[in-house]
Amino acid sequence: MKLIVLDRDGVINQDSDEFVKNLDEWIPIPGSIEAIARLSKAGWTIAVATNQSGVARGLFDMTMLTDMHLKMQKLVMEQGGRIDLIVHCPHGPKDGCECRKPKPGMFRTIAEHFELPDLQGVPVVGDSHRDLHAGLMLGGTPYLVKTGKGLRTLESNLPPGTQVFDDLAAVVDHLLKDR
Repeated sequence: MKLIVLDRDGVINQDSDEFVKNLDEWIPIPGSIEAIARLSKAGWTIAVATNQSGVARGLFDMTMLTDMHLKMQKLVMEQGGRIDLIVHCPHGPKDGCECRKPKPGMFRTIAEHFELPDLQGVPVVGDSHRDLHAGLMLGGTPYLVKTGKGLRTLESNLPPGTQVFDDLAAVVDHLLKDR
């Protein structure tokens, strides 16, 4: 199985320091939806792992989060692709859960869902340290995109072996170039 794990805000859709709270604010980064569809059509399994503390903060509810994810899935399906699994953490930073990145809980859920012992070698695409570190805990390969908070993240020390790309479309171009 060719599996990839994507962060959502800042990788697939535009991020906001004020949180993405509704369908109008959920705006795809140019080329991201098409990139996911291209990977899917090339036989890749697509998983999304996303911190969504806006739920715990009362900025939006689970129904709105589901609606945003349905919008994302619909847009990918319209391009001929699919997202195979979406996992989210609805907790706040002080809730002490095991799923909020940089903890690896969502990545364990993804591995278990696909009956894998770990995520050894699986590309983990994110725009922040917490995305990259959470994936590394289960053996994932870190890919940083410069969209979202990526440029800020690039200013600090990256985990060893991190590959850096302009955006998700560039990651997909790289993954598909010799296949």
